[in-house]
Amino acid sequence: MGEVVLAAKICHVPSMYLSELPGPHQGCRQAAIDGHKEIGRRARELGADTALVFDVHWLVNSGYHINCGERFEGIYTSNELPHFIQDMHYQYQGAPELGELIAEQANAADVRTRAHNIPSLHLEYGTLVPMRYMHMDVPPEQHLKVVSVASWCAWHRLEDSFTFGAAVRRAIEASDRKVVVLASGSLSHRFSDDRLADQNLHNWSREFDRQMDLRVVELWKQGRFKEFCAMLPDYAEHCYGEGGMHDTAMLLGLLGGEDYDRPVEVLTELYASSGTGQINAVFPLPW
Repeated sequence: MGEVVLAAKICHVPSMYLSELPGPHQGCRQAAIDGHKEIGRRARELGADTALVFDVHWLVNSGYHINCGERFEGIYTSNELPHFIQDMHYQYQGAPELGELIAEQANAADVRTRAHNIPSLHLEYGTLVPMRYMHMDVPPEQHLKVVSVASWCAWHRLEDSFTFGAAVRRAIEASDRKVVVLASGSLSHRFSDDRLADQNLHNWSREFDRQMDLRVVELWKQGRFKEFCAMLPDYAEHCYGEGGMHDTAMLLGLLGGEDYDRPVEVLTELYASSGTGQINAVFPLPW
């Protein structure tokens, strides 16, 4: 029987890759990188063999989609921010059978879902960035298999993403996998205006967004998810939640929805990146 061994809300900002490179921004995202490494370390310590990522950089316009290829390999350059991420090598094994189980459970819950094992369907950087750091300096025999879920759901209901998350948990438990589940996306996501981009690399775009992010993190630390779930649609709309914050809805659906009440553990404190709010936080399992 499979199990979720760890769950987290994580950042994937491209300046993490920039932080590795020589230049004026070297080291600027070390705290975020260290947070990813710690999550990877804990996951492996708990016996994880698979990482499932709710990726808000994979845009879909109809239905729910799972990239569960047998193998992912390539060299990635971001078409959104090629001056931040370019020529990033990656190589991971997949878990097609887990993706199929998720699609089966989600469809049974009336959420239209398709699992794809297509060699030409590549991973997005919402998956590639955290996988890079969770595997950094890790021997090949400890590498995790990777499954990626489209979570930039352009025309979808948050309620369906809660239902989808619950189906993911049932699928994992019906599998033979030990899985770390990662909601890969920001808090507020109002990018800086273009002419302010350089000076705003480490700032929020608006004080309103900063204050809302601070309040959300306070609620999370107190385990007040009934209140957070009630505000989530408005938060996602008014603070430009990345991908509509469907990654967060999926994560909370997996953990029990508005009944989830465990205080989160913040590994990387709330910070700003190019106008947006970011965090690495572990969501303790309620079972």
